[in-house]
Amino acid sequence: MRLLPLQPPPLPRLPRLRVPRRLAELPRPRRLPDCSAKRLLDLVGALLLAGVFAVPLLLISGLLYATQGARVFRRQPAAGLGGRPFRTWRLLTDGGSGRLGAAVERTALDGMPQLLNVLRGEMSLVGPRPEPGTDRPDRLLVRPGMTGLWQVSARSGLPWEEMDLLDRHYVESHWLGMDLAILAQTPRAAYKQRHA
Repeated sequence: MRLLPLQPPPLPRLPRLRVPRRLAELPRPRRLPDCSAKRLLDLVGALLLAGVFAVPLLLISGLLYATQGARVFRRQPAAGLGGRPFRTWRLLTDGGSGRLGAAVERTALDGMPQLLNVLRGEMSLVGPRPEPGTDRPDRLLVRPGMTGLWQVSARSGLPWEEMDLLDRHYVESHWLGMDLAILAQTPRAAYKQRHA
């Protein structure tokens, strides 16, 4: 008995694929929203704080505008999550604003415009201090924060080395309960600084 050679069936014609010539033509992957508990806490907390401080910030901004001229806000460069650069918002309190500027800085209200950075996902309510750059890559594993261990531990009275150690401790061991504890201690730390 003779076996006939088997021939594979003909393949269907496939459409030609268009290969992009430039990198700009490649479709960008969609960024999925961050739905972690920390991000949800940041969004809810930032919205609540923005509602509470909206009127005082408008009043302070108006007074600063009256005392020092047109510029009320300043934007400072900072390195965010993964080293992504962004600019933080702060109230501009210079020498021309006198006692008002000193009071705003003492009560940490000059940093409240950073709630915009939190809402945009560039910062967190709790995290390491925002800095323009760092030689420590571990700081870039989390978003910088409006408050942190450095703030509730005597705020700016600590030497830089201890502030760096507190930032490192936060990066290595942060969790939602720690964030809530730091947020709960922040008003007391700001009050103590005001009356120091």
